[in-house]
Amino acid sequence: MANVDSLTQIANRRRFDNYLSHVWRCLAREGAFLSLILCDIDYFKRYNDFYGHQAGDVCLQSVARAIQETVKRPQDLLARYGGEEFAIVLPHTDAKSSVHLARSIQETIEALQLPHSASEISDRITISLGVCSYIPTLDRECQILIASADRALYRAKRNGRNSYHLGEIAIDSLKENCILDLSH
Repeated sequence: MANVDSLTQIANRRRFDNYLSHVWRCLAREGAFLSLILCDIDYFKRYNDFYGHQAGDVCLQSVARAIQETVKRPQDLLARYGGEEFAIVLPHTDAKSSVHLARSIQETIEALQLPHSASEISDRITISLGVCSYIPTLDRECQILIASADRALYRAKRNGRNSYHLGEIAIDSLKENCILDLSH
């Protein structure tokens, strides 16, 4: 119970933090890719204000189930990252495969056809995603992956929402930046 979000019945933030840290160290030793996708339901505050918090809870549950059905591998972890945010940890997954999964998640959410009359971009629930892939190293912390995926998510939102953005980590002078600009 300490690792499960009570509303959505997926992993919670604590489980996410522990799992990402563990996988980071393992994949650093293997020299294998690790990807992270951060997802945010577009205009969710407006959804809650328009439909009410109970409807917002049902929406979160529906979106969590839909993403979980799309994320199929047992080693992948879907977690509730924050209010209307979800995180997906994808061990042994490169950028191309991560982007493919991000597109699949968008299609799955679109197929739900959940009404959202308060959205500025659609009359249905949509989702924005930030994607980042990196080969971990033991001399770096996993927070650089989180920060890069978060910047990519906000880039997707700035580009009109209902989209994804792929960012990569560049380390120069101990500073990390998103350097690859692939948006959809």
